[in-house]
Amino acid sequence: MRLLAFSDIHRDRNRAEHLVERAREADVLVGAGDYATMRVGLESTIEALSAITVPAVLVPGNAESDTELCRACASWPAAHVLHGEALELAGAQFFGLGGGVPPTPFPWSFDLSEEEAAAKLDSCPEGAVLVVHSPPKGHLDKVRGRNLGSRAILEAIERKRPTLVLCGHVHQRWGEEAEIGTTPVVNVGPEGRFCDI
Repeated sequence: MRLLAFSDIHRDRNRAEHLVERAREADVLVGAGDYATMRVGLESTIEALSAITVPAVLVPGNAESDTELCRACASWPAAHVLHGEALELAGAQFFGLGGGVPPTPFPWSFDLSEEEAAAKLDSCPEGAVLVVHSPPKGHLDKVRGRNLGSRAILEAIERKRPTLVLCGHVHQRWGEEAEIGTTPVVNVGPEGRFCDI
C-alpha cells in the first residue's frame, strides 16, 4: 500500500493543490494535522484537498480541533477523521491522535495533556500505522536544545510497536526520520512524502 503523507500545510492552497495532483499515485492520503492557521482557514484548505478521491486518513493538528475538522470534512466522502480511533483500510490498521501534546503556550491551540493522550492511545492496535500530530519525546522534536515532543506518544510507540509513525507539528524537523526500536518515525511536513507499507 502506498501512502502520501503530509502535515502542517497551514492554509497554503498551492501546497494543497500540489497534494491533489500527487495523490493520484497513492492508495491512501494521510494528513497529520494543521490544515488551518490559528483556527482560521480550515474550510478552504479542506475544500481544496477534497478533490482527492483515494481514502484520506486525517488527524487534527493544534491549529484546528477534532470537531472543527469533522465539520469541515462533512462533504468530503473519502475523508476519515481519527482522534483516538482506529480504522481499517484495505487490510491495514490506522490509528490517529491529533492536537498539541504536551499543551502548547498558545491560547488558540487545540491541545491534550500527556494523561489525556495516553488514555486515547491505549486503544491503538498493535502494528497499526500511527498518525499523530505531535512527535514522540526525544525524536524529531528538538528546537533550540529543547525536546518538545510527547512522552505519552513515545510510550505508546514502545508498547504498541506501530508499523510506521507519521507526525508533524515541529516545523524545524520537517522531512527528518528516526527509529524507535524497529518502528520508523517520519516528521512528514507540507510537501508530502510517499511511504510504502
